[in-house]
Amino acid sequence: MKFGKQPAPVADIDEDNLEVHKPKAEAAGVKAVMVALERAVAQAGVARTAHSLLRLNQRGGFDCPGCAWPESDKKRKTAEFCENGAKAVAEENTLRTVGAEFWAKHSIAELSTKTEYWLGNQGRLSEPVVIRAGETHYSPISWGDAFDLIGEHVKATTADRCVFYTSGRTANETAFMYQLFARALGTNNLPDCSNMCHESSGSALNPTIGIGKGTVSLDDIHDSELIFVVGQNPGTNHPRMLSALKECKDKGGKVVAVNPLPEAGLFNFRDPQTVSGVVGGGTPLADEYLQIKVGGDLALFQALGHLLLAEEERNPGTVVDHSFIEAQTDGFAAYREARGSLDWAETEKATGLSRDQIETVAGMLIKSKATIFCWALGVTQQPHSVDTIKEMVNVLLLQGNFGKPGAGACPVRGHSNVQGDRTMGIWEKPKEWLLEALDTEFGITSPRHHGYDAVEAMEAFERNEVDVFVSMGGNFSLACSDTETLEAGMQRIGLTVHISTKPNRSHVVHGRTSLILPTLGRTDKDDKHPNGAQFLSVEDSMSVVHSTQGRLTPVSEHLLAEPVIVARMAEATFGPDHPVDWKAMAEDYDVIRDHIARVLPGFEDFNARIRTKNGFVLPNPPRDTRSFKTDIGRGRFTVSPLEYLTPPSGHLVLQTIRSHDQYNTTFYGQDDRYRGISGGRRVILVHPEDLVELGFKDRDLVDVVSTFRGHDRQADKFRLIAYPTAKGCAAAYFPEANALVHKENVARESNTPGFKAMFVRFVPHLAETTDVEAEGELETAAAG
Repeated sequence: MKFGKQPAPVADIDEDNLEVHKPKAEAAGVKAVMVALERAVAQAGVARTAHSLLRLNQRGGFDCPGCAWPESDKKRKTAEFCENGAKAVAEENTLRTVGAEFWAKHSIAELSTKTEYWLGNQGRLSEPVVIRAGETHYSPISWGDAFDLIGEHVKATTADRCVFYTSGRTANETAFMYQLFARALGTNNLPDCSNMCHESSGSALNPTIGIGKGTVSLDDIHDSELIFVVGQNPGTNHPRMLSALKECKDKGGKVVAVNPLPEAGLFNFRDPQTVSGVVGGGTPLADEYLQIKVGGDLALFQALGHLLLAEEERNPGTVVDHSFIEAQTDGFAAYREARGSLDWAETEKATGLSRDQIETVAGMLIKSKATIFCWALGVTQQPHSVDTIKEMVNVLLLQGNFGKPGAGACPVRGHSNVQGDRTMGIWEKPKEWLLEALDTEFGITSPRHHGYDAVEAMEAFERNEVDVFVSMGGNFSLACSDTETLEAGMQRIGLTVHISTKPNRSHVVHGRTSLILPTLGRTDKDDKHPNGAQFLSVEDSMSVVHSTQGRLTPVSEHLLAEPVIVARMAEATFGPDHPVDWKAMAEDYDVIRDHIARVLPGFEDFNARIRTKNGFVLPNPPRDTRSFKTDIGRGRFTVSPLEYLTPPSGHLVLQTIRSHDQYNTTFYGQDDRYRGISGGRRVILVHPEDLVELGFKDRDLVDVVSTFRGHDRQADKFRLIAYPTAKGCAAAYFPEANALVHKENVARESNTPGFKAMFVRFVPHLAETTDVEAEGELETAAAG
């Protein structure tokens, strides 16, 4: 390891440097600490790293820009962060900067050949830049001219030809202003990163339990008797969750892991802040591991429901919570009838699991008096995802696992404040009560027709129906599906505006005119206001709202805070006579919070409550009062048909995954340590038996072809890796494999892209030949 500040990398990822080793059997440990510190110091130096990490996830400090896992409301550790949280802070904390010299040196043609790893590691954006039609390079522009340009383009078109995308990193106050800007303009075109991840969760939970969020607290995780971790890799994506699972295990709880890949974090956790984690063997986590086929979760939970009902029939009153069901739910009779019988042969085919395995886990459920189901994107990104989550809710309702300690539903959000953004009104399908409240508060008339979600926005790009696209953070090009189609569509747009901290791919596949506006990050001090330094707020995965305030000196004096950028866009668009006082909100964030308090239920007295020690918890009827605010006022059992993924002959089911050196579309490095892969990213993990059956061998170089409704997509030059994934299934990194997802391959109801539902085949990659070689081959052929 090299400790010390390092310059931005000159070399990019070279796939020929790929190394493959045996996967790890444990997660975290001392190695994680050393890697985190090495990356942090390389970006920001020792002093800046120490100053930031000691405030990370602490009271009065700043919230991690990574995942949305909550902090304890009791005692917090000095190091209240994980390896990937430290990497996320290092990326933002960096002293590397990207300014006029960088953009003058690198043309769009050159930057388009660079990977996201290279682009992101160049450093923080330090001044606003613009590129216009026909130009080859971005060049500096003043903030005033940039906002004038935005205002001109927005005023020159209609509201519904404007799209406002949001990343989950956006704080509550910014998100509220952003959706207000869009609605004051006259559009609900507010796609966000939820559309690509947990939209299926909300689509399933709202009609069944009356809230689109989880129903558990951190204490519930600690006190649960049984936790299912389904379609989730906490060792990489939510590492602090491992500590919570360890506490559950220490109290006697049990864990069931359900995943096609045997991820290290599901098995053994070596807590680097404990003696046993440093010198001992760590804590085994999963009591049972179900290596399910991709897309087999619906069949699994239908089988579990069947087995619980069968045991209740044998021993009445021992499994099903009849009093809860009668008092609080609807649809139980139809559910009981649907789950009364089961085709075991079909279930085993769908899941890849044996009947004995499923019955063993059902026995654990039967014994448990407090069960939590946790899930993430492995469940939400398939055609039948919404039905799968509804089936999970059925099993929870069956045993009354709502509104009691240690029990409930826990969709684990993957990005800090992605849940808060939705709470603030970032949604293309707003409820009438929200629009009425906004209209009353601000004297505007909000549009009532629905807007575009992420996939619909991409389709509008393709139809040339978008003139202005504004991205508040994020990297839309690499976050969504059908990459080639998406990027071609983005380049048709009249104006793209990217409010960002670092360069990314979306800046390169820009509209005819494009602006990059550099903004403050979570770690940065925001003190250029009449009343001094300001703070913001975020909401975690368990509905706790708390403050976040950066303390570091920004790397450039030309950075603006996100609320200020939104306000100045609005002022340039609407002029001085608009009923909304944008300037007041930009100058004092308490003004924004006062508006929120009058508009959004649960935020009453926002400014006082956000200044308390631990913030406050938003109302959650299933958890708080064991009640369900659905359209019928009850929890709803549902009945779904059995459905699973059945690829054509010669194909596998491909799912996308993150590497351990990655968070969403950001690459911190080139090391997927727990899976034993480093130096390259264009890999496909395939079961060894599948390789043999398909006529390939380990390390073969192939082109990957996906098929969807008769349409093929192709991505070239991937290396096959023999790996112990579920048979019939394969895995590749996101976003490299996004190009294989057809834009119409989505989850029903939620419209979430099918990143876990691709049918793929492999063809040998033909090595490229040089012009000289090709000419020689033609001469030889002619002579023959």
